[in-house]
Amino acid sequence: MGLKEIERKFLVKNNEYKALAVGAVRIKQGYISSVPERTVRVRIRDDQGFITIKGHGNASGTSRFEWEKGIAPEDAQALLGIAEPGIIDKTRYLVPNTDGKHIWEVDVFHGEDEGLVIAEIELGSEDEAFDKPAWIGEEVTGDERYYNAYLAKNPFKNWGN
Repeated sequence: MGLKEIERKFLVKNNEYKALAVGAVRIKQGYISSVPERTVRVRIRDDQGFITIKGHGNASGTSRFEWEKGIAPEDAQALLGIAEPGIIDKTRYLVPNTDGKHIWEVDVFHGEDEGLVIAEIELGSEDEAFDKPAWIGEEVTGDERYYNAYLAKNPFKNWGN
């Protein structure tokens, strides 16, 4: 397993991706630590638990250290109970890209982040080429407002949109 995550984030213009999705999972997550240099996230994805540690991103926000391990769902639930305020609740749609090489993860947020839809694509290198479907909008890679750790403290509903 590599310890470097390379991804780009985009806003989504419409819901055309839903017809292309090959799967969807419900995700609830919280943060034990949201310090940018060492974010510690606890997640329940359907009936599986995970703990993830992420390092600070590089200047572009495209690459950063990431370590993740599966944990028992009851342990994840217990850790969510001691997490910082602000639990993220979202549905993640998995959408194969038209290039046949990548999968888009489209997160549709619920609760206090209702109305926000973000698509992420993981890459093998920062300069790797990929197709952008018509439903992909403005790139927000590196914009901390679109990081889940930021949303947990500053919900989308409070942005004044």
